[in-house]
Amino acid sequence: MTRGVLPAGRRRLVTLGLPVLLATGCNSNQAITNPATRPARDINTLWWAMLAGALVVFAVVVALLVIAFVRRGRPGEPSHDDSGPYKVIIGGGLAAPMVVLAILFGFVIHVMPATSAPPGPTKLTVDVIGHQWFWEVRYPGTSAVTANEIHIPSGTAVDVRATTVDVIHSFWVPRLNRKIDMIPGRANRIELDAPDPGVYRGQCSEFCGVGHAQMSFYVIVQPPAQFRAWLRAQSRPAATPATAAGLLGRHTFLTVGCEDCHVIRGTSAAGRVGPDLTHVGSRRTLAALTIPNTPRTLYDWISNPQAIKPGVRMPGFASLPAAQRHALVAYLESLR
Repeated sequence: MTRGVLPAGRRRLVTLGLPVLLATGCNSNQAITNPATRPARDINTLWWAMLAGALVVFAVVVALLVIAFVRRGRPGEPSHDDSGPYKVIIGGGLAAPMVVLAILFGFVIHVMPATSAPPGPTKLTVDVIGHQWFWEVRYPGTSAVTANEIHIPSGTAVDVRATTVDVIHSFWVPRLNRKIDMIPGRANRIELDAPDPGVYRGQCSEFCGVGHAQMSFYVIVQPPAQFRAWLRAQSRPAATPATAAGLLGRHTFLTVGCEDCHVIRGTSAAGRVGPDLTHVGSRRTLAALTIPNTPRTLYDWISNPQAIKPGVRMPGFASLPAAQRHALVAYLESLR
């Protein structure tokens, strides 16, 4: 678009709004420039150092180009100087980049130990298993299984073991630590040690298919006592519905095919294709943070999941009578 096409008022809005928009992104809940832990702060420092190094190299290159442009064909200048180009190549093309890269390499060597997996056993281990396209989370030693939410206690070093059952993913919570690859048949490890309670957003950073952009999750950091209470509750089997709608919803769940893909502990549902739904009503979102977990969105999801998350493997149940779909919602929302 040319300068004359964009109205003056809109140009000022873009000029003023773009820096604000960029600054907002830098301080979001999923930005390395808004670190919440010591490893994340080290990574943030390294990022700024690399940006400064890149700007130095860029400034040197631009300066050399300007000098070459200004001095080209100037009267009185030697018509041919064999040493000039070599000095530029050796100084600007070899010496300067080597100095900058050596400094950055020293930074990397300093930062790497702080972001590595814990050297020994920790108080808590969490297994994160990638699927197309959701995150399964298990707590060894308990029967608790969640999806797309990783609960950990604050002020506690947590050993996260990450793997996947199908395609390659990458586990990344920018405000807490660096990313690690998730590879079938292999468990990579990383430490999460958040000092303060809060909710931190994570994202798969390895293209894993058509649902990659919606492959997100939350790390929910709780005070230790609150975390222990949560873990005890999640370890229990599903409660029996207390309402007629809930009982009809459970009967529907166990007879129309849902039980072939999902687990609900305490019932006969034992499918392993989709997420464990034993306490799905307590989760904040559905479909890996794609939509909030409300009765309305859950009804829409059951009716036509492809309209919400294209490529998802769950079939739609729009053919079910509306009363049965509402009963399913009532049952699933009661699982807390």
